[in-house]
Amino acid sequence: MTGSVEERVREAYRRNEQVARPEIWIGLRPLEEAVAEAQRLDARVAAGERLPLAGTVLAVKGNIDVAGLPTTAGCPSYAYRPERDAPAVARLRAAGAVVLGTTNLDQFATGLVGTRSPYGAVHSVHDPQRVAGGSSSGSAVAVALGIADLALGTDTAGSGRVPAAFNGIVGLKPTRGAVSAEGVVPACRSLDCVSVFARTLDAAEQAFALLADPAGVRAAPVRRPGPWRVAVPPVAQLGELDDGWAQAFLAAAERLAVAGASLVEVDLEPFSTVAAMLYGGAFVAERYTAVGDFIDKHIGTAELDPTVAAVITAARDIPAHRLLADLAELERLRGEAMAALGDADALLLPTTPGHPTLAEVAADPLGANARLGRFTNSTNLLDLCALAVPAGRVDGGGPFGVMLVGPAATEHRLAAVARLLTTPAPARLAVVGAHLTGQPLNGQLLALGARLVSAATTAPEYRMHLLDTVPPKPGLVRVATGGASLEAEVWELPAASLGALLCALPAPMALGPVRLADGSCVPGFLCEPAALGDAPDITAHGGWRGYLAATRQ
Repeated sequence: MTGSVEERVREAYRRNEQVARPEIWIGLRPLEEAVAEAQRLDARVAAGERLPLAGTVLAVKGNIDVAGLPTTAGCPSYAYRPERDAPAVARLRAAGAVVLGTTNLDQFATGLVGTRSPYGAVHSVHDPQRVAGGSSSGSAVAVALGIADLALGTDTAGSGRVPAAFNGIVGLKPTRGAVSAEGVVPACRSLDCVSVFARTLDAAEQAFALLADPAGVRAAPVRRPGPWRVAVPPVAQLGELDDGWAQAFLAAAERLAVAGASLVEVDLEPFSTVAAMLYGGAFVAERYTAVGDFIDKHIGTAELDPTVAAVITAARDIPAHRLLADLAELERLRGEAMAALGDADALLLPTTPGHPTLAEVAADPLGANARLGRFTNSTNLLDLCALAVPAGRVDGGGPFGVMLVGPAATEHRLAAVARLLTTPAPARLAVVGAHLTGQPLNGQLLALGARLVSAATTAPEYRMHLLDTVPPKPGLVRVATGGASLEAEVWELPAASLGALLCALPAPMALGPVRLADGSCVPGFLCEPAALGDAPDITAHGGWRGYLAATRQ
């Protein structure tokens, strides 16, 4: 912990006033109350007590009990005042976190948009015209804006992942039962999960470790040794995506491959079929079981969101035989999905197919919402865990997120795979002489963690000269006329290693852009023109290896 708990709490309240987003909150604790709790925590830390979350401020979704604040589930007339914290809240508070308040949500956690609330629609932190995602909208935005360090959400159909993607943060949906759902207003009790929002993977993992209920944690499946194996569906199976999203998804997959993951193609069809069953089948009846009686008694009141009420009341008359048939079909599809996943550690998917505007959701509330659950809806039905992480930008600068989905109890494996995405992209280096494979200086590249990407040739813009060095090496220079294409190799290495190589580069060598025959430019070894006056021109040999072969004859 840096600084005091009290300082962090006061900063959170200052930040909340600065951003002026009142729709984030349903119940915000008085500053004096939160400060008093922080001061007690500071005293405990000063006395030597270990509190791993001391200095952390927490936001809690408004369908999770926080003692002293009303639990509304996004509906004021439903509110009740819990006498104690939900176990998930209690665990984080016991570790030193200070609760700021309860956050806005799609009413009764029914929605993926963040607009179905009498407390106001919540918009993305990156674009006020676009939705924040839901149902855990306020929790995600509080973290993304830096007000809270951690937030609790719930995730039945994607509510802990969609708003993470739309606001550029991490969203962890644990395995069903791994975190106690006691003290949570149910959406679909058999599928509900308490989820975590954080700005970093480390913070999300730490929170999950503290939240995990030993009674609900299962043993992770045995893993075959080897590199991380990531299942990636063909783009054609992803359906319609927003502009640029397919390219962003493929770029994320490529980054995993470059970082050492083994990519395998997967048939997404059983996952997609299961996703459609969550709302298109009989499972939605469980939402009526949760709050249907309350909604029936309050139909037509101003506090009930009409879309939420329509979704839940439509499930009232689903016959039992249809639910039993869907359960049997789900079991069959689960077998197909797990067979398709095979021994992959994770399934890579876009978190959503796109990012709608507030206007688009208002024009088609059911259709826009249904589209957002295309990839997230199946996870809990299939008893999987998932992790949503940022993966670049699209739409003129908006965040793009991907989701890693894995077998039950593999949350930490998903985090390890996700770290491959957050590792800085490697740098590329074009070499033409003594650093080529098998040449005397190639070991320098290998020692820096470099790997060969491809053989290549330069654009026909270069001359090569023999330098008087030990070991012998060529000097490559770009010319305005009379150039030729020369043999090259392209290597990848950590960006920091490229910097180290540059710092150790002896004169007259230099690092600069080398244009390749395919038109791309890659940093590469060049030579200062002043050093080439008496150096023999060996361009006619087509490259350094060609020159060496000719001189050995």
